[in-house]
Amino acid sequence: MTSPVNRLRPRRSCLAVPGSNPRFLEKAQGLPADQVFLDLEDACAPLAKPEARHTIVKFLNEGDWTGKTRVVRVNDWTTEWTYRDVVTVVEGAGQNLDCIMLPKVQTAEQVVSLDLLLTQIEKTMGFEVGKIGIEAQIENAKGLNNVNAIAEASPRLETIIFGPADFMASINMKSLVVGEQPPGYDADAYHYILMKILMAARANDLQAIDGPYLQIRNVEGYRAVAQRAAALGFDGKWVLHPGQVEASNEIFSPSQEDFDHAELILDAYEYYTSEAGGKKGSAMLGDEMIDEASRKMALVISGKGRAAGMQRTSKFEAPEA
Repeated sequence: MTSPVNRLRPRRSCLAVPGSNPRFLEKAQGLPADQVFLDLEDACAPLAKPEARHTIVKFLNEGDWTGKTRVVRVNDWTTEWTYRDVVTVVEGAGQNLDCIMLPKVQTAEQVVSLDLLLTQIEKTMGFEVGKIGIEAQIENAKGLNNVNAIAEASPRLETIIFGPADFMASINMKSLVVGEQPPGYDADAYHYILMKILMAARANDLQAIDGPYLQIRNVEGYRAVAQRAAALGFDGKWVLHPGQVEASNEIFSPSQEDFDHAELILDAYEYYTSEAGGKKGSAMLGDEMIDEASRKMALVISGKGRAAGMQRTSKFEAPEA
C-alpha cells in the first residue's frame, strides 16, 4: 500500500442497483444510502452484462455520488465474465470507484486473484495502487468454512458480506423466504453463520454486512431481521428498495441517548486518567464505574454515531476541586 486508505466507511445501508437499468442508477444517486453497489451479477441478465459494464462506467464518471461509498459487484470467478467486468469498470472509472464486490467467494486465493488484477490495472492506468477496496461475499458452505483465511487474504479487504439466498440453497435450507427462519426450527438458523462471519471480520478489522431481505414491501419483516444483525454487532445491511433505506440507517445507528452516553464516557475517562483528574484507572460517572473496558465499548458506539453524522446533545463537566 502506498498510502493509508479509510477502509471503515459508513455502510449502514448498502443499496443494490442493477447495472443495466439507467433509470434506477439515476434514482439511486438521490437516496440516503451510505453505500450504493452497481450490480453486474444476479441483477443483470447474461445478455445484458457487456453493455451494463459501459453503463456503469458512464454513471460512475458522470453521476453525483456525493457522500456514498461507490461499489461495483462483478461476477464470480467461476464464470466467464469476471475478468472483463473488472478490467472494463476499473480502467474506465477507477478514479470514481471505492470498491469491487466479489460474490460467491469460496477461497482466499479468489480474493488474492482479484487483488493482483486490480494492482495490474492500477499500475497500467497510473492510478494509486491499493486504493480500490474489496468486499467479499460469503454465499455457500465452502466459503463459510474458509472465511477466516478469506478475511486475511488481502489488505484491500474492507467487508465480509453474508449472501443469504445462495447460502440457503447451498445447504438445502427448507425455506423460500430469503432471510426468514425455516419452518420447524425454533432457534435462530442463521446465528452460527452470522457469528462466524462477524468473528472473521472483527479479527481482521473488517466490517461485517448482512445481506438482503427480499420481501421488499414488508418493512417490519426487514426491521426484525436487521435488528438481529445489528444486535450481534454487524455494521449494516443490504437494501433492495428505497423503503428499506431509512429503516437500515436507523437500526445500524446508535440511539441519541447511547451516543451521548458514549461521548460522556470518553470525555470522563480522558479527564480522570489525566494529571488533573487524579491519574485514576477507574472512576465514577454518575452511578456508573468506568474504566479502560468502558472506554473501548464507548469507542464503538461513538464511532458508529460519528460516522452517521450524529451530534452530541450533552457535555462532560469536570467536577470542581
